[in-house]
Amino acid sequence: MSQRADIPAGADAPDAGESLVAAAREIATDAGALTLRWFGRRDLGVTWKRDGTEVTEADRAAERLARERIAKEFPGDAVFGEEEGGAIRPGGRTWIVDPIDGTRGFVRGVPLFATLVALVDAHGPLVGVIDLPVLGLTLAAGRGTGCWLGEHRCSVSDHPELNGALINTSSYETFAPDQFAGLRAEGAMMRTWGDAYGYFLVATGQAEAMIDPVCETWDLAPMPVIMSEAGGVFTDFAGRLDYRSRNGIASNGVIHDAVAEVMGAGPRIRGDG
Repeated sequence: MSQRADIPAGADAPDAGESLVAAAREIATDAGALTLRWFGRRDLGVTWKRDGTEVTEADRAAERLARERIAKEFPGDAVFGEEEGGAIRPGGRTWIVDPIDGTRGFVRGVPLFATLVALVDAHGPLVGVIDLPVLGLTLAAGRGTGCWLGEHRCSVSDHPELNGALINTSSYETFAPDQFAGLRAEGAMMRTWGDAYGYFLVATGQAEAMIDPVCETWDLAPMPVIMSEAGGVFTDFAGRLDYRSRNGIASNGVIHDAVAEVMGAGPRIRGDG
């Protein structure tokens, strides 16, 4: 992009507008609904990718639906997806799609998987959507338009410290022993309500932080705008608003620096909220 995605959007960045957020929400919910045709079935057609993760017919079908809808409604925009690839367009708009975030759980019948859709522009993340198909919940945010769960405007919790804070992650296998021990020593409640559902809980005020030491661009692209519009903070481990760093910390903002310190991560860069 012409402006780094880890730089705050600033006053000159355009708002998303309600119609664009609504379109992204509809694309995500329709793709998510498609995955339910496969959820709970034994004949999922599971294969393994080079990185050792599962992929199913549902992943491919949902991303294909999202791509077709984007091509029809926004033909001038680029698309980057987990299953079919692509690239983020420098200086332009790119839709980023993760058809099933949490495929490993999906193939085992765990109902907390999500369909993720994000739109980024030259100023960074513009729209972010977390759709939870089995739960029937869709969280959507747009720059300058707020973070919404249906008709309810979402906001992060005001819990002030690590002691008693609910902190989620996708897997403790990615933690160094001292990181896990440090959070426990501070009195944090640790749970593996991870993948996008962990971020959903932070944005809706039900948890205080979500930590992803290892992940991918499509896992994180919706999160900066979702957290910002809910009153929280998202950074990578270097303290930047960069969804491309393959790691991330989302929080209610109040405990962000404390979480980052325990994880050995950098402080927030100036202006990150």
